[in-house]
Amino acid sequence: MLSSFTFLIPLFGGLASAQNLWAAHYSGTINYLTFSGGNSLKLTKETKTGNTMPSWITYDGPGKALYLPDETWYSPTGNLVAFKIGENGALTPNGKVATDQSSVATELYGGADGKGFIANAHYEQSSISTFKLPLNGEKPQQVLKWTMSAPGPNAARQKGPHPHHVFTDPTGNFLLAPDLGADIVRIFQIEKASGQLKECPGQKTAPGAGPRHGVFWAPASKSSRVKRGGAADGQFLFILNELGNSVTGYSVTYPSGGGCLTLSPKQTINPYQGNAAAPAGTKLGEIRARDNYLYTSNRNDKKFGPQLDSITQYTIANDGTLTFTELTSAFGYYPRTFDINKAGDYVAIGGQTSATVAIVKRDPKTGKLTGQAASLRIGTTGTPENEDGVSAVVWAE
Repeated sequence: MLSSFTFLIPLFGGLASAQNLWAAHYSGTINYLTFSGGNSLKLTKETKTGNTMPSWITYDGPGKALYLPDETWYSPTGNLVAFKIGENGALTPNGKVATDQSSVATELYGGADGKGFIANAHYEQSSISTFKLPLNGEKPQQVLKWTMSAPGPNAARQKGPHPHHVFTDPTGNFLLAPDLGADIVRIFQIEKASGQLKECPGQKTAPGAGPRHGVFWAPASKSSRVKRGGAADGQFLFILNELGNSVTGYSVTYPSGGGCLTLSPKQTINPYQGNAAAPAGTKLGEIRARDNYLYTSNRNDKKFGPQLDSITQYTIANDGTLTFTELTSAFGYYPRTFDINKAGDYVAIGGQTSATVAIVKRDPKTGKLTGQAASLRIGTTGTPENEDGVSAVVWAE
């Protein structure tokens, strides 16, 4: 999946109506797709990443660069690889480092432009590692690792800490990491020049919630600026809880005169009408915010057929309160990943197990998803509950 805060500018000219996407497959490929409007979605170029299991795409549009971590479980180390993007999806290797196994997400942060370093969340290793860019084969500059004295409420999934995402706040001064195993949202101050992370007091979630991914949001009147000090800053954080199959909203308070960002829980809501609980076997996947709307992908709920899962749309009030709006088809099975394009009129949904990328129409005014425009299978299909199939998709804007 993409970095939570993708840098968005057009990369190439090409046909005025064409839009391009990147999709990673757990077989080891990164795929460049072209969507030409209507129902035309095609594979333009496939590139081997050099990773055993590329799990995430951090896309730097202005820098014309891709970073791909490795979720491999089968060896003690994986690879974090960088590519320079050329025309028509051509990729040139541009750096590589060895990392711990099970890297499930990466994020650019720090430096003068917010892209001086890259952080990696290592799910099974209970750690976060950081590297200075560009990648030149060096060892990590920092490794933060955690332990637990006893398993969490969900003993099968919470035997130890499992950071599942890393992303920066809107100011670029803090890095956050939802930890599915430890039921905590970890918070770090960023020392921009050195890239060092200083851990702050984290925000505990409900026991057994299993926080997976997060996204910041602010009302349109405040989204372009972040005030300091006080709970009325107008910034909110939404955390997707994989094990609890819910979303929790938090008010964000910034320190006045230095110190740590803090969170205050506001609301927890389920992704179904009437706040109904998720069907057995459901695991929420990804979370995105656009305008006054929030979206989650709901894996294995089979709400639209034996192998057709769902996307939930919520409406966000100015005070950060969520209201269920609508449930629509994900047009795929196990929707691990999705991304909204810059214009806001299409959503790309990656069905992990179906190994599909579905392009779904979106009404920019109402936020509603109004039907499938195109779909393409990439590589081999996966097996439910396995780490195979499509792992990440982002628009190349």
